[in-house]
Amino acid sequence: MTLATAKTRSGTSRNGRYGRRGRGGPEGGPPREKVIDRGAWFLVLPPLIPILVLSVGPLLYGITLAFTDAQSGRTEPTEWIGTLNFQDLYHDTLFWESFRIGLLWAVGVTVPQFVLALGLALLLNQRLRFRWLARALAIIPWAMPEVVVGIMWRLVYNADAGILNETIRDLGLGDGRDWLTGLATALPAVIVVGIWAGMPQTTVALLAGLQNTADELHEAAALDGAGAWRRFRTVTWPALKPVALAITALNFIWNFNSFALVYVLTSGGPGGRTRLPMLFAYEEAFRYGQFGYAAAMGCVMVAVISVLLAFYLVGRLKAEEEK
Repeated sequence: MTLATAKTRSGTSRNGRYGRRGRGGPEGGPPREKVIDRGAWFLVLPPLIPILVLSVGPLLYGITLAFTDAQSGRTEPTEWIGTLNFQDLYHDTLFWESFRIGLLWAVGVTVPQFVLALGLALLLNQRLRFRWLARALAIIPWAMPEVVVGIMWRLVYNADAGILNETIRDLGLGDGRDWLTGLATALPAVIVVGIWAGMPQTTVALLAGLQNTADELHEAAALDGAGAWRRFRTVTWPALKPVALAITALNFIWNFNSFALVYVLTSGGPGGRTRLPMLFAYEEAFRYGQFGYAAAMGCVMVAVISVLLAFYLVGRLKAEEEK
């Protein structure tokens, strides 16, 4: 046997042995891909269990509760009543009025919030003196709990000693007004608070998107004679658009599901002018004890949010396909 033949046979033997090990795993064990899949599932299980227990479990329980006549303080067993709660909800004008108010609130907060946050993000993205301090101050409202924000703004809107009415009196513009209890001013006043409280989150997201835009593109556009508006329209906005769409959709969902801020400010008053759907469901469940009826409201709200989210995802997929 020549030396070349021995090397060839040795290489073939090694290749064959390694090939069998790659296909079937070492010593005839399970394939390597299956071992990796099992390891991935093992790593995913720890965060997945709290999600199933704390999110999916209560959601399924709430859906089941919506088809029962569950009430607080009831001694008789809970009975299955089918879609009766949903039928009653369909004819409940107060709920649909709260739904309309919820949409007004969500749109009234989300749109100005995005516009103001975009302007602030563009400003904070400039090379300004003490920019780090301005960025730190801009996220202070985001760091404050909603209950604290509500209490603070209640003091601002106070009819007798609030800073807003005091400023109006000092400027000679009138005697001020009771902002949170007036039928015409309650919802706009609460919307202002919602914009102020949620704007930092939107600003941070947009600022992150702006910092991912290459400076060379702006410099090239400036050398070509493009002004500030044209650079924003042709360079900044196309790069920022995915982030803007994502944060706007999330803000709309979060704002529509708001509870704590409005509850602290007005508790849904006056006369239901600020009663959002979440507040309506809360009252039905914990003030009147109608757990089944409140669960049906929750199901309707989850369905509406799911539909809106589906439209958003479809729009994103179409935009990606067009690219």
